[in-house]
Amino acid sequence: MIRKNYFSRSITFLLCVLSLMAAPPLHAQGSSKDWASYNRTWAGDRFSVLGEITKKNAGELRQICTAEIPETKSLNASPLAIDGTVYLTTDTETYAFDGSTCALRWRHSHPYTPLSFLGGNRGAAYLDGRLFRGAGDGHVFAIDATKGSSLWDVPLADATKGESIPMAPIAWNGMVLVGNAGGDNFGVTGRVYALSAADGHVLWEFRSVPDTPEVRATWPKASSENPPTGGAFWTSFSLDAINGVLYVSAGNPAPDFMKAMRPGANLYTNAIIALDARSGKLLGYNRPIRNDFHDWDISAAPAIITTRGRKHLALAASKDAYLHAVDLKAIDASGGEGAAHHGVVYSAPTATHFNVKQPLSEKRDTRFCPGSQGGSEWNGAAYHPRLNLAFVPTTDWCTTVRLVPVDEMKGKPGAPWTGSPLPAAFGKQDPKEQWKGWVTAVNADSGAVVWKFKAPTPILAGVTPTAGDVVFAADLNGTVYAFDAANGRRLWKGDAGAPASGGVISYEAGGHQRIGVAAGMKSPIWPVKTASTRFVVFGLP
Repeated sequence: MIRKNYFSRSITFLLCVLSLMAAPPLHAQGSSKDWASYNRTWAGDRFSVLGEITKKNAGELRQICTAEIPETKSLNASPLAIDGTVYLTTDTETYAFDGSTCALRWRHSHPYTPLSFLGGNRGAAYLDGRLFRGAGDGHVFAIDATKGSSLWDVPLADATKGESIPMAPIAWNGMVLVGNAGGDNFGVTGRVYALSAADGHVLWEFRSVPDTPEVRATWPKASSENPPTGGAFWTSFSLDAINGVLYVSAGNPAPDFMKAMRPGANLYTNAIIALDARSGKLLGYNRPIRNDFHDWDISAAPAIITTRGRKHLALAASKDAYLHAVDLKAIDASGGEGAAHHGVVYSAPTATHFNVKQPLSEKRDTRFCPGSQGGSEWNGAAYHPRLNLAFVPTTDWCTTVRLVPVDEMKGKPGAPWTGSPLPAAFGKQDPKEQWKGWVTAVNADSGAVVWKFKAPTPILAGVTPTAGDVVFAADLNGTVYAFDAANGRRLWKGDAGAPASGGVISYEAGGHQRIGVAAGMKSPIWPVKTASTRFVVFGLP
């Protein structure tokens, strides 16, 4: 059970915050002008306290500058902005740009021979003048944020087994908190590491599928030919810095679509797991999604919030196209396996749901929505504390799957372990002419949908609410939007010039609020064309 005094201390702290309306949101880090972590705050709420851009002047926004990146890549990363410098990552490169002019300050390379077709990276973490990030070869490394020089480099994951480290770490209290991806590959399970920020050595490790009798009993058909697989990490984490609690979102169990091969609870996959950030000790977990057979990860980092109604929640936007609000008191050591949806206060729908209860079969095609690439991917919920609204970016895209016969399921290290035949290991997606995207605003206390915006293409990029009561988002057409946060009225739209799939951030540079958009997508999964990869800055004249 999470420490007994957790909630009394959290309530006391919250009351102090509410009494100081100009103060940063709960568990904010760094200066209010910066974007110092994947979701700006350790708690993951993505709320920017900058308010120069308002509902009255958002229509005057214009492009300030563009930083062209000399490689055409999938730019899935959230940029960081520290003291007027913007940091952006691809799978092999790290860039530093002037946040006012977009002039290049330095470039750091980490070349490797790719073994995966994905080549994505979610971004870096910042602490005490250093950047920390992972890469597709399974390494984590540190870079001097001023000079761009290498400081240390450690291997943590085995790329030959299909493991990688694309997630954006959390850097806190002298530690770098990070985990491995690859849970859709044969035999790969998730591991969370705490590394020393000084030299990269491992301080502690937690396994999402530990080799204990209690957990292995939840994989009753496990064998060397059918090993426990899944529960990996590929987005980012969230942190309650006051109490030192790390919240990690563990991915789906595998084979993704073959539930018959993995009956049982499959702990601790598709779970929000609470760990003691200083020791790695398991404090508790909760599983909003159970018995998954659609590749519906609980993947994006949850936003750890206290609502207007004094509810302490983890807001988890997942690939099942729901925003699950989990009571933090229910993230306990039992996990509530005996009760359906134990601790889930509400699950607000964010996209189309179709045919989700129909069993998959080796004898026929089954189409379901959201598909294996639907729902919320690497960007989850954001939260506006004054309006008490959560905002969720979503992909509305369906998938068709026909299973491989069970007796033909033969796994090998480094290969997908999903149950759908190659080359469509994650099923066949609908034509892109049928996809769309949503921004959904939800009352954080009740789960009621307050407003929705329908985009012509998926919204993969992170949404960002601001103190000016403006919400920013962007879609795979490269269109950038500004909405009235209270009612969803569109205030402005701009063009990033490339598909936007990374973060949309708010930061201060040159004394003014800027909106930065990471744009560019080259991926076998997402059928869009991009002529460039770029960071685009918008602001007021």
